[in-house]
Amino acid sequence: MIEFYPQIKHAHIGLAMASGALFALRGAGALANMRWPRWAPVRYASYTIDTALLTAALMLLTILPRGLYANGWLAVKLVLLVAYVVLGVFALRRARSRAGRAICYVAALATFAMIYGIARAHHPLGYLQGLLG
Repeated sequence: MIEFYPQIKHAHIGLAMASGALFALRGAGALANMRWPRWAPVRYASYTIDTALLTAALMLLTILPRGLYANGWLAVKLVLLVAYVVLGVFALRRARSRAGRAICYVAALATFAMIYGIARAHHPLGYLQGLLG
């Protein structure tokens, strides 16, 4: 399976960017009171991208050596992923007010950026490691 690592990694990166971009667009549309962010084809596209992203992530997890995760960056990334999903749900439909949706939207985008930084740096602080470390 290791021979497919480059393809799986590139798929994972592309799917992560597609997922983040689609969320950013849907969130901006929802804040502008547009209807299309809640249309079934858009929701199903989001579900499909996220399912493929999770599948690629699990494949990478099984391929790569365990020592790569020794410093805890993956655990931090997974905790932030849960926070990102919860914030995204509130940003798109669960928050009671427009201000609440906006706060959740910005927080979800910031969480996505932190997840991206952690993934790139393979360090729990992500890009913050240079500032704090």
